[in-house]
Amino acid sequence: MGCGSCGTGKPGGCKSNGGCSTGACNRLNVHDWLRDLPIDDIDSQCKVVEVSFKQGSRKEFFKNTSSQLFEKGDYVTVEGVNGFDLGEVSLTGELVRLQLKKRGMDEFNPDMKKILRPSADREIETFKISKSREADILARSRTHASNLKLAMKLSEIEMQADGKKATFFYTADDRIDFRELIRIFAGEFKVKVEMRQIGIRQEAAKLGGIGSCGRELCCSTWLHDFKSVNTTAARYQNLSINQTKLSGQCGRLKCCLNFELDTYLDALQGFPDYADTLQTAMGQAFLIKKDIFKNLMWYTLPNNTKHYPLTIDRVIEIKKLNQQGVIVDELQAVEVTSGKQKEVESTFVELVGQISLKTLEKNDRRRRDQQRGPANNNNNGPRNFGPNNGPNNGPRPNNGPRPNNNGPRANNGPRPNNRPPQGNNPGPGPSQA
Repeated sequence: MGCGSCGTGKPGGCKSNGGCSTGACNRLNVHDWLRDLPIDDIDSQCKVVEVSFKQGSRKEFFKNTSSQLFEKGDYVTVEGVNGFDLGEVSLTGELVRLQLKKRGMDEFNPDMKKILRPSADREIETFKISKSREADILARSRTHASNLKLAMKLSEIEMQADGKKATFFYTADDRIDFRELIRIFAGEFKVKVEMRQIGIRQEAAKLGGIGSCGRELCCSTWLHDFKSVNTTAARYQNLSINQTKLSGQCGRLKCCLNFELDTYLDALQGFPDYADTLQTAMGQAFLIKKDIFKNLMWYTLPNNTKHYPLTIDRVIEIKKLNQQGVIVDELQAVEVTSGKQKEVESTFVELVGQISLKTLEKNDRRRRDQQRGPANNNNNGPRNFGPNNGPNNGPRPNNGPRPNNNGPRANNGPRPNNRPPQGNNPGPGPSQA
């Protein structure tokens, strides 16, 4: 799907990672899965069109009084405050009725604004000029608010397409008297000023970002109905009450704490109530946590750091015995396993130090012998000796075959014995003094 809000017609036009359907330029996008179906009765078709503004962060509904067919992505000129505004068609047809019903709006409301006409090139050019002023006006407006020492934060400015009106979105903890600020804005920017206070969650939705889960913020993509979140949802899900981990980028509790809350509440219905303590012969056991996935309840005994996991049936049994005045001797804890055997990992073999230098030298010597030729590989063949008895000292003369070790040895005279005498066997040669 192409990028319609930034007008580039390609997924990377808004410099977002991925397509526009994941967020970025087309926030709060709705897929029109009825778009390709034929229309049987044009008169009964929904006459309301959903139009998005400010890169999809704001949507409104407008009447299509001219019965002109609009497709998703078309720019239309709609009624504004003392002028006109320009937006992009985000949804048409029967799905608009579902959106109206979801938001509690009447399709035939006479006060609903109308679509004037498809946007002309001149109106689109005026719209781009007005939008280009927003960054400069936001910076200057923050300076004026700081000079007046107002405890407020200006987060965003939305200019009307004709440049006659500007909406300033701000967050504040207390009530702000910004009458003087409005006079400064109207005199300097020459626009009709509207101050609109938003919550901290709405500000995070407008700014956008990446959550701790690695995905884009839900409030920036599809979530537009902000429900209250409290720490009770975290307790039902056995989460650690850590304000740092449970808070989102807005500084409030994460909205995703409510996503799986109903599933946890349904699973907790099988656990017994009023089972926080159990009477045993070893003392009073206290409940520390509930394992919803394994249907176990963990208890601990006084002066004992060991944790005892009990099944739900065992807890109900002990509770009935305690109500009858019977104290059990033991808790009968179950053995908790991981559910699957760990696969035997292949051990890492450390080869450093396993190969000695002698092995390397032997391989190098064998490789050199193979390069010299097959004649040199035969140990019983003739060997050449140079004048200096070295292996690589020039050409070696052939002195004939080497005498066989099994034949008679030539007697070249007595061999000198350089070894010291040992006992009564001085050896054949003369002893060394």
